[in-house]
Amino acid sequence: MYDYNLLEDRDVLCIDQTSFFASVACIQKGLDPKKVKLAVVADTKRQGSVVLAATPELKKLGIKTGSRLFEIPHRSDIYIINPSMRKYLEVSVAITKIALRYVPPEDFHQYSIDEFFMDVTDSYYRFSSTVKSFCERLMKEIKEETQIDCTIGIGSNILLSKIALDVEAKCNRSKIAEWRYHDIPEKLWPIKPLSEFWGISKRTESKLNKRGILTIGDLARYPYRYLKKDLGIIGVDLHLHANGIDHSKVREKYEAVNSSICKSQILMRDYRLDEAKVVMSELIEDVASRIRARNQLARTIHFSFGYSDGGGVHKQYTLDDPTNLDKDIFNVINHFADKLCDPTELYRTLSVSLTQFINESDRQLNLFINEDERTRKERLAKTIDHLQHKYGKGVVSKAISYTDAGTKHGRLGLMAGHKM
Repeated sequence: MYDYNLLEDRDVLCIDQTSFFASVACIQKGLDPKKVKLAVVADTKRQGSVVLAATPELKKLGIKTGSRLFEIPHRSDIYIINPSMRKYLEVSVAITKIALRYVPPEDFHQYSIDEFFMDVTDSYYRFSSTVKSFCERLMKEIKEETQIDCTIGIGSNILLSKIALDVEAKCNRSKIAEWRYHDIPEKLWPIKPLSEFWGISKRTESKLNKRGILTIGDLARYPYRYLKKDLGIIGVDLHLHANGIDHSKVREKYEAVNSSICKSQILMRDYRLDEAKVVMSELIEDVASRIRARNQLARTIHFSFGYSDGGGVHKQYTLDDPTNLDKDIFNVINHFADKLCDPTELYRTLSVSLTQFINESDRQLNLFINEDERTRKERLAKTIDHLQHKYGKGVVSKAISYTDAGTKHGRLGLMAGHKM
């Protein structure tokens, strides 16, 4: 159905740091991540705390990400430690600097703290004779300088590089796998269950299974017009991806087409929707305070809730009345999250961005809004911003709760020891 000769065949790498959090923890303690049994736990003082990462040797005992602390056997050869985000970020940044020796920033995309993409089409030949030998060189440098092992998927596009990483590279001895367009029938189409494929959630898998689509090959051969009719534009994307086609480019992910203020968060574990909303409220507080500092208002809100197994919900909404208040922004996001997000899914990434700014002085009068009340709220918000800037965020606190409708309520408090 598709002519691959018409598609651009690029050299895209998807690079994953093997058991990253657990490996960094081992290195800090002078241990070998390949030999030791170690778990990174959210809170070592709570028996019900979630395991955030585990070394391969501990995984052999059945302990993996998402397990609980009380499930870990009481043995002297098992290490259990709390996470250290600062150290994880330091190592991640060090690895990023190594990658940027070989490609310009526009050909690099950080997908998560332990995974990134590189488009080396225009650069690998300067350092190695083949893409694979370049990968071996990069893996060696990362290992020597950070002690972290890597796994690399090579593909003709972003999608194929990611699938090559997840399906083949993590399972072979070289830790490198290369998937090209001619490999699609042999390597891509046999994949099942569907949720093993990047971007297909359990919910989507269930919908497709009801149509008799059990493998990626079934999805690739299913008439796309029916997928479009039943699933909309997502159905078209699924059909293209099942055929190994992805038109997105790493460089396009780098370019910023509009000025924006944004905040994103990679969660340390899988969150339920209600938990993710609480974290989202914190992201909103950050971006809202930043536009208030500029004495501006935002007209457009963009947000995303990313599923832990790939895919997620993305939405952009333009306000009739621009704002810089946390509550206004949260109400919009909460409304669409309740409509679009699956409450049975688990979430791993969050983001919110504000665009289309205007100056506060340029706002038009709205007869349907109590301007005195809004002015009072904006002044209060700026007072909180000022106090937090002066004394620190840990000093000025807001007691926050959520009603059944998700409405945010709070009261301002100033901790003892500081005078206003």
